[in-house]
Amino acid sequence: MDTTPLKVGDQAPAFSMQASGGQTVDLAALKGKPFVLYFYPKADTPGCTKEACGFNETLHAFEKAGIAVIGVSRDPVKKLDAFAAKYGLTFPLASDADGSVTEAYGVWVEKTLYGKTSMGIERATFLIGADGRIAQIWRKVKVDGHVEAVMHEAQALAGAA
Repeated sequence: MDTTPLKVGDQAPAFSMQASGGQTVDLAALKGKPFVLYFYPKADTPGCTKEACGFNETLHAFEKAGIAVIGVSRDPVKKLDAFAAKYGLTFPLASDADGSVTEAYGVWVEKTLYGKTSMGIERATFLIGADGRIAQIWRKVKVDGHVEAVMHEAQALAGAA
C-alpha cells in the first residue's frame, strides 16, 4: 500500500460506503460537484457531536455554495443512523466498516491517550473540488472554529468554479 501522505492537488482516493438513511456515498457519483469529506473518531462522543452539529447548523450555507458534506467514521451504519436521529443530522454519515477509506486518506493513525497507544481515526477534513482533486486538507483538527474555516475555503472554491 502507498503510504505517501495525500496533498493538495492529488486525486481524491476512490470510495463507496454505506451511509446513514440507507444512502450510499460514492466518489464517482460526486464527480463534478465539490464536497467536504470529514473524518471523525467515533459517533456520539463530545468532540464528534460538536463537529457534526457544527456542519449540520451550516449545511444550508454549504448547499447554497453547491457543496455537499459527508462525515466518515468506522462506526456501523446502525450507530450512524442513531447518531443522525439523536441530533437531527441531515447530511450523510458514512461507515468505513473495513477501514479502507480511512487508510487511503491517511487518517488511520497511531494515537496515544493517557500513555496508552492504539490505532484510531485522526480528526481530519478534505475539501474535494469538482474535478475530484483535493483542494484543501485540515489534519489534527481542533473542533472550535473548524467548520467556519472549512466554510470559508469551500465558498472560495465555489466562487472560483
